[in-house]
Amino acid sequence: MRSLVAGLLVLLVLALPGCGDDGPASVGGFVAERVPDGSSGTLVAARGDDLVLCRGWGESDRAAGVDAGCDTVYDIMSMTKQFTAAAVLTLWQDGRLRPEDRIGDLLADVPADKQAISVEQLLTHTSGLLDSLGEDDEPLTRAEFLERALGSDLLAAPGAEYHYSNVGYSLLAVVIEEVSGLDYERYLRRHLFEPAGMTSTGYVLPDWSRHQVAVEYDADGGARGTPLDHRWADDGPYWNLRGNGGLLSTARDLYRWHRALLGDRVLTRDTRHALFEPRVQEAPDDTWYAYGWVVGAFGDSPVRWHNGGNDRSYGEIARDPGGDGFVFWVTNQARSADGWDLEASGGDLTAGVLDRLGARG
Repeated sequence: MRSLVAGLLVLLVLALPGCGDDGPASVGGFVAERVPDGSSGTLVAARGDDLVLCRGWGESDRAAGVDAGCDTVYDIMSMTKQFTAAAVLTLWQDGRLRPEDRIGDLLADVPADKQAISVEQLLTHTSGLLDSLGEDDEPLTRAEFLERALGSDLLAAPGAEYHYSNVGYSLLAVVIEEVSGLDYERYLRRHLFEPAGMTSTGYVLPDWSRHQVAVEYDADGGARGTPLDHRWADDGPYWNLRGNGGLLSTARDLYRWHRALLGDRVLTRDTRHALFEPRVQEAPDDTWYAYGWVVGAFGDSPVRWHNGGNDRSYGEIARDPGGDGFVFWVTNQARSADGWDLEASGGDLTAGVLDRLGARG
């Protein structure tokens, strides 16, 4: 059943000048029909570098009555990995490391069984490292993270098998810091976000106001605070999360990132190709992992995409191979005790938007 909020979204979209059947009205109408009663979030869609729609639905802070919008700040969760991967590629194109470099040559005191793990194996989840060392907000320092990660038992020999590893992407954040001499967030800000024109993406460096950041809600609708209310260090999340998740961003900034990936402002043509090239099959699924992106299909057409989720929020980002179609959406309440589940139905929302952009088929 269409909610009052969703119906209002349709009216807002139809009121935009120049809305035809294949423009913002088509995308906005579809979204309004798909988002469930009582949910909230934001969606941005583009065709090439043309912004088609950037709108919120529901409220980002229900107690304060703050509407969700294009500039609402959300946790983008595991979609953070594409930025870690892109940062590694900027170091590659600057000649400071190569995907085949071994962490034993980049980091100190690496045990013998992990000496040969390569940067590419970390990027493609084939390092053999386990998924996680514990809870995201466990107060784990960088030194403690390294001790536990490098001291852990491998699930497989490096390069032998695919095992999704948040630990591996946090280890990449350490590699970025060691090679560049900058801390992880500052490196991303200087070499990714600023060249892309992104002003509202990071851990702690952007100057957000309190009401810009979405409050997250559990399945019962209980407020669980904003991501900034969780237990973090002064310079960002602790190391179980850093590099693999937890970046905060807006739909408008993710659209700017999409535009940057259409040209050479951040990555060259060759490194952009490397970012999206399918490399390792995510068995048993018919998808392949690239560098921080998944290569798969919605329907019959290939897309580059990734998702992210925690116990509260969920989101997806997707681009077609030519960059003609782009969609990012995120909700600050992934599921409800009333029965709806945006994590379970999210693929349909993403695919439907891409269809209405004329990017697939």
